[in-house]
Amino acid sequence: MPPRSFGTLRLSAKARGGRSVIDGFRCSGATKVAFPAARQALEAIVVNTAGGVTGGDQFDIEAAAGPGSRMTLTTQAAERAYRSQSGQARIESRLRVAEGAVLHWLPQELILFNGADVARRLSVSLEPGGELLLVEPVVFGRIAMQERLTRARFRDRIEISREGRPLYFDAVDMDGAIDRQLGQAAVAMGARAMASAVLVSARAESLLQPVRRALPGTGGASLLSEDVLVLRLLADDAFFLRKALIPSLEMLAGAALPKSWSL
Repeated sequence: MPPRSFGTLRLSAKARGGRSVIDGFRCSGATKVAFPAARQALEAIVVNTAGGVTGGDQFDIEAAAGPGSRMTLTTQAAERAYRSQSGQARIESRLRVAEGAVLHWLPQELILFNGADVARRLSVSLEPGGELLLVEPVVFGRIAMQERLTRARFRDRIEISREGRPLYFDAVDMDGAIDRQLGQAAVAMGARAMASAVLVSARAESLLQPVRRALPGTGGASLLSEDVLVLRLLADDAFFLRKALIPSLEMLAGAALPKSWSL
């Protein structure tokens, strides 16, 4: 069965004249990209013109920050994963960070609707001296609509490596009555929104205590190594998730988040 919609993005950045500019760019299908007014970093806002994802959809992103460049990738709005009639929605992203480069992967929330079936994978490859900040927020059901995920599937993988050696691996596989699973004390104690963030940077250790102080009781941060900081956050809904997440992300980024996060 052919996909209902598809989208691809290939984007790379290079350093030139003290700024970061597009080195290569191609997109197709339902994936479009907006580039705000250039600053020091190259900022790309990814837009899904299909309005969401559902069974059979396929979306693929490849992005690379070249030596000494700075790149930020974000999304225009939260992504919506609708009920699947048949098949699975697949979202795969592959990022590369060269020596001396900085890449910020800052998509807005993925909102799962009841009946959604989504498999998502994010792979990041770093060279020595490359810096990475990533976040993946997820909202389970439309809170305002009092929606409960009584039947859905969500598979998520995040893999980060440096010089071929694993730095971080995270996997989520939830199937069936996700709402009931979230209610378990060892899972989320009823929280309906969550986020994972990772910073790979020489600044990581110095930011650990400030980030911990900024997080609510439903969040935590720790060091996997002196330059790898991991943050986890649970919240009742998307509003409270953002309220707690944005200050911590800005602290980790050392700058304000893209304007699309405040729209």
